[in-house]
Amino acid sequence: MSEEMLSKVSDYLDSRVPLTQIAQGAEAVVFSTSTHPYLPLRESNKKFVIKYRPPKKYRHPSIDRALTKHRTLSESRLLAKLYLIPGLKVPQLIACDAYNGYIWLEFLGEFLPDDAGFSNLKNFLWMYADKDPYDAVVQETLSKVGEQIGLLHWNDYCHGDLTSSNIVLVREGGTWQPYLIDFGLGSTSSMVEDKGVDLYVLERAIVSTHSAFADVYKGWLMQGFSQVYQRHGEKGDKKLKEVLNRFQEVRMRGRKRSMIG
Repeated sequence: MSEEMLSKVSDYLDSRVPLTQIAQGAEAVVFSTSTHPYLPLRESNKKFVIKYRPPKKYRHPSIDRALTKHRTLSESRLLAKLYLIPGLKVPQLIACDAYNGYIWLEFLGEFLPDDAGFSNLKNFLWMYADKDPYDAVVQETLSKVGEQIGLLHWNDYCHGDLTSSNIVLVREGGTWQPYLIDFGLGSTSSMVEDKGVDLYVLERAIVSTHSAFADVYKGWLMQGFSQVYQRHGEKGDKKLKEVLNRFQEVRMRGRKRSMIG
């Protein structure tokens, strides 16, 4: 990220607000800070996340402002709703400035030990691939990931960019608890097509980065996913069958596109 952008963000917040860039994507830049948006300005041991959507110079300024406002507000509203779903793990929304493209969130990484060596599912699986990919910890963690996705879909929400990088692992009670993050493309949707696409995107992410153990990993993920639906009896079984059938259709379309190029 350019010094100009960092200076712009720092000036907007307050030049005294400490900022550390932790990620950058196509739509947003993510920072960590020790300053709360509503409390007195001072550093603390607690961290927060600031997600900032910078202006896009290739768009007309008025269109860019409208899109930034809409996307920032939509993501904030979605996070606020998801946070209220029992059992679903997402970062807590703290503040939103939709007009300027800022979202303040709970910082999940503060719960990770310094020597963990990973903060998301992708890094977690890489670490265990060098040790024992069939470890019970991997199975338990992937089953929990599947359960989180199942809870998301059962409540008729979709992620839109469900990769292993957008699943953060937090140590809770001696086990790893997955949190779903980055809902910039998230939506409310009861369509099995959207849910099938979510599952396909995650499958492709697993295959591309952990191909040697992908089939085993996918099995554990789908085990946790299916359990959420199966808890709801016949209704759940019917919906699960619909989602899995559409998932297979999406997968077949994806393979055909790969073959054609």
